[in-house]
Amino acid sequence: MSEIPRPVKAVRTDGSRGDARKERWREHRLARRAELVEAAVRAIGDKGAEVGMDDIAAEAGVSKPVLYRHFSDKSDLHQAVGEWGTKLLMQRLEPLFQLRDQSPNQRIRRLLDAYLGLIEEYPDLYRFIVQRTFADRPAESDPVSTEKTLIANSLSRLLGRYMRALGLDSGGVEVWSHGLVGMVQSAGDWWLDRQSMSRADLTAYLAQVIWAAIDGVLRSAGMTLDPDESLDLLDEQLQEPEVDDDV
Repeated sequence: MSEIPRPVKAVRTDGSRGDARKERWREHRLARRAELVEAAVRAIGDKGAEVGMDDIAAEAGVSKPVLYRHFSDKSDLHQAVGEWGTKLLMQRLEPLFQLRDQSPNQRIRRLLDAYLGLIEEYPDLYRFIVQRTFADRPAESDPVSTEKTLIANSLSRLLGRYMRALGLDSGGVEVWSHGLVGMVQSAGDWWLDRQSMSRADLTAYLAQVIWAAIDGVLRSAGMTLDPDESLDLLDEQLQEPEVDDDV
């Protein structure tokens, strides 16, 4: 008697079931990693910028080995916390870049106050991100460099469009933007450590310096603007989409 063949179990060849399972697991790990980053932010606020991995694990309610399942090392956690801080900062700054019918002074002061307000609200988080460096990490993973680049790029786009609306050469706006961002960060570092003046006073001083630089560029092109006068006419031009918005 011939052997009865065993039934063959149907197997999906498109891998959809396995892919869906992998995607759910990936999403779970990302969500868990985000929870641990938030725990790290709380631990930093409680213990200070020199917080250790033990403190972060305790705040998250996990053991250190569990923490290291989601972060390869301290520098990996540092980068993730830096990305959290950068996202929060850009959430506060981006709407201000989009505001219309503002005078130059209003726009400058609001951007400065938002930045200084954030580092004042999270001083230990700021120190944790800025003061910690890891030589084994590639330069592009540095959260401070990433943050400065994002802000400078947003500022470059805004200044570039204003310069073009005024009929002026916008070729130097990237240089100005990176220079201004670096100046404000350095001033913020100094202020956070010294606290020798109020946030309002520092904002006013920096706004004066920034406008003096912009005014100098305008005057060299034979043009003057009132820093307290609304730019609503220029803003109307800026609302029109440009084909190429690169600076």
